[in-house]
Amino acid sequence: QVQLVESGGGLVQPGGSLRLSCAASGFTLDYYAIGWFRQAPGKEREGVSCISGSDGSTYYAESVKGRFTISRANAKNTVYLQMNSLKPEDTAVYYCALKWRLCTALTADFGSWGQGTQVTVSS
Repeated sequence: QVQLVESGGGLVQPGGSLRLSCAASGFTLDYYAIGWFRQAPGKEREGVSCISGSDGSTYYAESVKGRFTISRANAKNTVYLQMNSLKPEDTAVYYCALKWRLCTALTADFGSWGQGTQVTVSS
């Protein structure tokens, strides 16, 4: 059974850091693109970052460039999202999802969504 499980969310003060994990089970992540998405209350789900399964290319939303870093540890079958300099507007439920090899800008292209992990940035 293909499954993605997110973890690592929590409450953090503005300027703080968190590292989210997206662990895969039932298949090998190596050739899949993994995207991180977030959804704040009352807002649509938006793409945050993606790492391709072909050459490891990475992509970021403008709002997180320079603050977030996506990486993959194929030996652990896990993709990470390191989030630094967090802002209150980063507060959302964060999800990971996958598609074959290449990242795209379309949320609908991704599947096997995890259950999400809550990130709250507040003083």
